[in-house]
Amino acid sequence: MKITFLGTGGGRFATISQKRMSGGFRIDNIHGFNLHVDPGPGALIRSLQYKLNPSQINGIFISHCHTDHYNDAEILIESMTKGMIRNYGHIIGSKSVMEGVDQWGPSISNYHKTNSKTHIITPDEEIDFDKFKIKGTRTIHGDPCGVGFQIDTGHTKISYTSDTKYFEELSRYHKDADILIGSVLRPGDKGLKGHMCCQDFENLIKEIKPKLAIMTHFGYKFLKENPIRAAKKIKWDTGIRTLAATDGMCINIDYNDPRKSYVKTLKAREIPGKFSDEIFKI
Repeated sequence: MKITFLGTGGGRFATISQKRMSGGFRIDNIHGFNLHVDPGPGALIRSLQYKLNPSQINGIFISHCHTDHYNDAEILIESMTKGMIRNYGHIIGSKSVMEGVDQWGPSISNYHKTNSKTHIITPDEEIDFDKFKIKGTRTIHGDPCGVGFQIDTGHTKISYTSDTKYFEELSRYHKDADILIGSVLRPGDKGLKGHMCCQDFENLIKEIKPKLAIMTHFGYKFLKENPIRAAKKIKWDTGIRTLAATDGMCINIDYNDPRKSYVKTLKAREIPGKFSDEIFKI
């Protein structure tokens, strides 16, 4: 199993400026299942650049109705379904993403929901994919229906906070996580409404005690500083291996001890090219 970051920037200004990419991340080989998480702007082109075949995903997870999380979802659905000509795959999202709630969404058209199984996920609700399970986790954010997740593979639990403020029960939703992926918009101890800052994430790590913690979804102000230095400080304070994700970072998970997971950075490739010409053979 591996986790590949196709974008580690988040929030309006980091996304608009593309100071960091904003394509979300992929978790590949969850018992053979490949999941693209929060495919924001550039998710398709970054998949091609890092030679991750977008037609070989089995599912797409969209946490909430903000552009930096859903922008490329429909084109990835078309990729997953071979141009909408086969019935295949799973689309997992909040109620706002899938159906729309008040001014939020929907983010996926009815047309794009016709060829895949759709799942509306809510906090504490569990979806059973036979060999693994995905549980929705609560967020407090602009979109009132937003969700994170915890994936239970049977041997490893991977939690993703998505965008949320830090709140008292947040650790309960991500309890027993072996790998904790947090959206951390701001540095230091001064957060922005509906988002965690670095100190919030450190507090969460101390409560959950994961084997590996990963920060991503950095805002423009955080990117003007040094997320890697911040991650080193969290590791020093908590004793937990903590990474600041970078664009193209690929983590090969060690099932026996996620603390020893191997980290490398993929090299982006020019497209179009031979790879992009061949991936959609039908």
